[in-house]
This record gives sequence, C-alpha cells and structure tokens, in this order.
Amino acid sequence: MGWNDMQIASEIASSPYPDMNLPWYALYTRHQHEKTVADILSNKGFCVFLPLYQATHRWKDRAKVLSLPLFPSYVFVRGGLDRQLQIMTTPGVYTMVAVAGRAAAIPDAEISGVRRMVESSLRVEPHPFLKCGDRVRVKSGSLEGIEGILVRKKNFARLVLSVELLMKSVAVEVDAWMVERIDSGKSAAVPVNANGSLALVN
Repeated sequence: MGWNDMQIASEIASSPYPDMNLPWYALYTRHQHEKTVADILSNKGFCVFLPLYQATHRWKDRAKVLSLPLFPSYVFVRGGLDRQLQIMTTPGVYTMVAVAGRAAAIPDAEISGVRRMVESSLRVEPHPFLKCGDRVRVKSGSLEGIEGILVRKKNFARLVLSVELLMKSVAVEVDAWMVERIDSGKSAAVPVNANGSLALVN
C-alpha cells in the first residue's frame, strides 16, 4: 500500500466514530518529520491527513520516485483540541498553526478539495501561493464541483487550490473544457475556451 492510500485509510480507521463536524487544524512539524508525526498521531487515535505527491529525484547513477508531502512541514488533524497536550508532545511537532494565539481552523472546502485531488488519478504537485486570479469551477470529471484558480503552464491548463491560512497552494492539470469561470458579481458561470482563455459571452 502506498503512503497516500495508507494515510487516507488511517484517517478513517483512527476513530470508530469520527465527528465530521470537528474542524481541521494544521500542525507545523520538523523538516522531513511529517510522516513520522502522522503515524504517531494516527496510532494515538487522531484523525490525520497527510497529502502526498509523487516526484522523481535523479542522481548521477539512478532515479527514484518518492512520495513527498504536498505541504512540507505540515500535517492536518481533525479536532483534537481537547487532547492538545497529546498532540503538542508528539515528537516532531513544533506547534499548531494559530491566529491571535488561538488554534485556527482550516475551511472544510479547502481540505476536501485537496483530498479529492490526491485521491484522483491526476498529477498533483505544489504550486506557488495564489490568492487572486480567474476563479473557476470544475464542471465534470472526478474533481467536479471543486473551485480554484485557473492558470496556464506551457500547453496545459492547471487548477490551483490554496490553503490560505498556510499561504500555500497545490495544482493539478485539467482540460480547459472541464472548467467554467465563476462570475462572482453575477453568480454565474462563464465558459472557458479549449486554449484556457475565458470565452466571451454577450
């Protein structure tokens, strides 16, 4: 079983009756300790999410495909504030991401979007943080309903989803015909051309 599959399974199995209403929080960890932290917390019964992506690292004499964290030095945990001491004393955990001294919840939509990306068969990878741009919604396929920002890279269209609290983004390649622009002013959708540009409508 790959690490991606193992982490998705461990989140479901870590608690027999997980409270889906509990918010997600982000833990800041030591560099390259994300998997160790996720393992320990999962074994303690916490609902843990560690999204990974595949990357090929090349050396002079060989190449190897590695599973790396999409958000380096971060692990997500659902709820757990009532057991915060157990979290904070976990080897490798530095702190829980907070705002004004209080643990800051991450919107479910952001976590759900990232989860669906890593569970899909599409290529996912980190992307420079994006907050502004042409917002679109996926209208078909395994990512249907996910909203993000459409960008171009070479000949491909990419859907960028951001976790704003961490100021970090991830991206997945999509076909331009699969998305439609969200017109926030009119609450309407605008088609996107096959080349990734926005279609003009009268």
